[in-house]
Amino acid sequence: MCGICGIYEPGRDTAIEVASVKAMADAIRHRGPDDDGFYCAPGVGLGHRRLSIIDLAGGHQPLANEDETIWIVFNGEVYNFEDLNRRYLSTGHHFRTRSDTETIVHLYEQLGEACFAELRGMFALALWDGRRKRLVLARDPVGKKPLFYSWDGRRLLFGSEIKALLEVPGVSREMDLTAISDYFTFQYVPAPKTIYRSVRKLRPGHYMTVDRSGVREVPYWDIHFDQPGEHSESEWCERLLEEFRTAVKLRLVSDVPLGAFLSGGVDSSSVVALMNGFQPPVTTCSIGFSEGSYDEAGEAREFAGQLGAKHFEQIVEPHALNLISKLAWHYDEPFADSSAVPTYYVSQVARQHVTVALSGDGGDENFAGYRRYKFDQLENRLRSYVPASVRRTVFGPLGEMYPKLGWAPRVLRAKSTFQSLARDPIEGYFHGISCCPPALKSGLFSPDLWKQLGGYDSIDVLRYHYDRANTTDPLSRIQYVDIKTYLVDDILVKVDRASMAHSLEVRCPLLDHKLMELIAHIPSNLKLHNGQGKYIFKKALQKVLPQEVLTRRKKGFAMPVPEWFRGELKGFAHDALFGHKDGLLNNAFLMNCWNQHQRGRRDWSALLWTTLMFRKWQEVYKVT
Repeated sequence: MCGICGIYEPGRDTAIEVASVKAMADAIRHRGPDDDGFYCAPGVGLGHRRLSIIDLAGGHQPLANEDETIWIVFNGEVYNFEDLNRRYLSTGHHFRTRSDTETIVHLYEQLGEACFAELRGMFALALWDGRRKRLVLARDPVGKKPLFYSWDGRRLLFGSEIKALLEVPGVSREMDLTAISDYFTFQYVPAPKTIYRSVRKLRPGHYMTVDRSGVREVPYWDIHFDQPGEHSESEWCERLLEEFRTAVKLRLVSDVPLGAFLSGGVDSSSVVALMNGFQPPVTTCSIGFSEGSYDEAGEAREFAGQLGAKHFEQIVEPHALNLISKLAWHYDEPFADSSAVPTYYVSQVARQHVTVALSGDGGDENFAGYRRYKFDQLENRLRSYVPASVRRTVFGPLGEMYPKLGWAPRVLRAKSTFQSLARDPIEGYFHGISCCPPALKSGLFSPDLWKQLGGYDSIDVLRYHYDRANTTDPLSRIQYVDIKTYLVDDILVKVDRASMAHSLEVRCPLLDHKLMELIAHIPSNLKLHNGQGKYIFKKALQKVLPQEVLTRRKKGFAMPVPEWFRGELKGFAHDALFGHKDGLLNNAFLMNCWNQHQRGRRDWSALLWTTLMFRKWQEVYKVT
């Protein structure tokens, strides 16, 4: 895994200064501590920080083709590079290395931008095509590896992290107000936005070309749910397990020590079990909490013992929250998924023993494992029985009158259910997942910020993808939305920054795009079956995992934030939340939420954590 960066000025006839590109690369040194490299020519400068994984001696970058007309800087892994060499590059090319990076260079010579659809792996890359005087940026289909850019009509900057771009003089730090609104809704900033107006994310499954004519962004991959396959359950299980095994096996290629993250859940356990079938014994790493209701370390330890794995674990105590400022620096923009804390620590544990770790990320999105899918399906069934006019007329007022029971089990929270039923399907889903819906934002945001937003509604982020989903199946449409938003800009961002903070490469077999294409064609009633998520996945894994793992109740990789705000975090959080006045947030509203949380009247931990991470980001990056 690596970090890439660069500068391109289409109208410039002199070389980009190496010092400028080096400053960008030094800002992301943690992504690649083993080596650096630069290529500078008239109008273009490419920079690279390397974490050596494959071809330790020969994989130096930037790397060029034989006549040095095409140069590349590359972050990621292409697992099918040897197959691509045999299919496309068996003759006519001279290979100076045995790295996957050189395969991409020659494949681009053969296929042009069509080459990206042939790559099976995770990547963000920049290709300088000297013959056409064109810079090409590309990102993997699912979005495992990040790529940011800034284009002002004269100069394009790009990098694996925003902090690399901020090293270049002239990059504005003006905040995007709609991104602030999105952040308080989703707890992350969804692509293509960033928190800065001048910086954007290249979207997954897209490439971008930059030349004298300007910038052009082109999609090259999407996931399709529109044609469910006709197979029996047993046939689906067989096909699914076979493709899953292939995805795991492809990710075991490494010239450095390799292991896996392991919780007590199905996803990571299945990855570890399949790994163990190829390369025993597996090195496994886990994180735990002293709070028993959040802790899965015991289950992970037990399963690792059954496999004979080399297992390592660490218990995270509340004082681990001293790391909040460090997280704010690594994530570059406000990011409020609290499981970034344990992800950071499990990455730290893993890096002490391995350089590459496999994870179980993607199982919930692929197989409808989140509880919210079950509730959304039930609400959609009710919507199908009751006309929209009746739902708005009856359930809307009921939702307003019913008391808020945030402390109660989900089945007793009728207020949220009534409010959701009064809306159409995507509005209902949006209402259910929002940390801070519009009704709360009108109180949390200052009158000036609220006015400047001019009625902007973050639901547009979800609706864009909901309307693009090429299926009418309600569950598949919501899965498509989550794959394009929550998975990319929350889960994968969390893992990338936390692991790269420790120079650890993380690979995700369940997010192999070929495997995802197969899963997308499995009928949705085999994913969420009689209220049980991951039905077909667990059925396929009966040959792989013990029954107690398959039936164990999901805990998730969460942090005990509600308790910590009333305990070890209390003083630190209070100072951070209320010591900053910038005209963006209403501190009186926030103080009311704080007091209610402290008294146990209502759980405001999600909003408080979201605000805390926003304030710490402002402090670290000196943005007001």
